[in-house]
Amino acid sequence: MISRNLRRKIRHERIRKVIFGTPERLRLNVYRSLKHIYAQIIDDTKGHTLVSASTLEPDIREQIKGLSKTEKAKFIGKIIAERAIAKGITKVVFDRGGYKYHGRVKALAEGAREGGLQF
Repeated sequence: MISRNLRRKIRHERIRKVIFGTPERLRLNVYRSLKHIYAQIIDDTKGHTLVSASTLEPDIREQIKGLSKTEKAKFIGKIIAERAIAKGITKVVFDRGGYKYHGRVKALAEGAREGGLQF
């Protein structure tokens, strides 16, 4: 029997065959663990992470105390959008990381859209 995480990784590899972050349209990658959520904006041509945000950052931890995991994900989406726009990034392609577009992943995407990112 294949584990749930291995199935996710297989799905993610299948998605990554199609999704590629170019300098004009960078890739917004999402990773979610049981407690935390992480987002990165990546330029795949250079292999560099340009912007990142997660619920583990000390200054963000203070602001999200007492929120649900879904609300935290939406907050991280807004933060990543703010940081991206500060660096001049407005258009991204959304890489859901093999997760269903539902719950925390959807909340992060909606938060990023509200923050001003286009995808």
